[in-house]
Amino acid sequence: MKNRTKLPVLYLGLVLALMYVPILVVILYSFNESKISSVWGGFSLQWYARLFRDRAMFEALRNTLVLGGASCAAAGVVGTLGAFGMTKVRLRGQGAVEYLSALPMMVPEIILGMVFMAFFSLIGLPFGMGTLVLAHTAFCIPYVFMLVKARLVGMDPSLAEAAQDLGAPPVRVFFDVTLPLTAPAIASGMLLAFAMSIDDVIISVFVTGVDVNTLPIKIYTQLKTGVTPEVNALCTLMFLATLAVCLLAAFLARERKAKE
Repeated sequence: MKNRTKLPVLYLGLVLALMYVPILVVILYSFNESKISSVWGGFSLQWYARLFRDRAMFEALRNTLVLGGASCAAAGVVGTLGAFGMTKVRLRGQGAVEYLSALPMMVPEIILGMVFMAFFSLIGLPFGMGTLVLAHTAFCIPYVFMLVKARLVGMDPSLAEAAQDLGAPPVRVFFDVTLPLTAPAIASGMLLAFAMSIDDVIISVFVTGVDVNTLPIKIYTQLKTGVTPEVNALCTLMFLATLAVCLLAAFLARERKAKE
């Protein structure tokens, strides 16, 4: 019998520890009575109570969710239509166009932020939620575009051709055949775009207005005066909400697989 090394198990354990131990520490210190996060002062729920009384924090959270939802929805529409169009046409510089479409993913965010700020100032667009949505949509489109295009390239073209042979017009083929088959890729791209949007700080700092504050910017500005365990409480609630959504998605996927 061959000797099996324990290195893969140790490596997996190390990776999981690096990923989840910081999250567990944040959850633990959200119940810390002390205002100093590095000092344990006993168990307390005061920071959760203070969090639910903090209107500014929830307003920043609401702005973040609205911004993420609007930008990922717009990126989903533009990215899907762009990927569908690129698979239907043949251009001489198609490779260069596809490279330029993915360029916002590779450009440093500080450069994108300065470019957006200069462009919005040039056209006289007032900074606020509108500029935030436009900027976030612009850098979220490539995530949807790349995933949907990969799905379209790997899709059997005979399915759409069969629908056309049966008399379905191109619009009907798109909505009845192409769109349902690419729906998982679209959803994955939009979820990735949503995650990138709600996590962004650098670009948002350059294009936000004085009256609009997002959650990442608020937490970033609080670093100057010190972050209280109230932020840990908010992170804990957001983590639990994300975990609940993931468990619900896994449950629904298992139920659908069982019906099949």
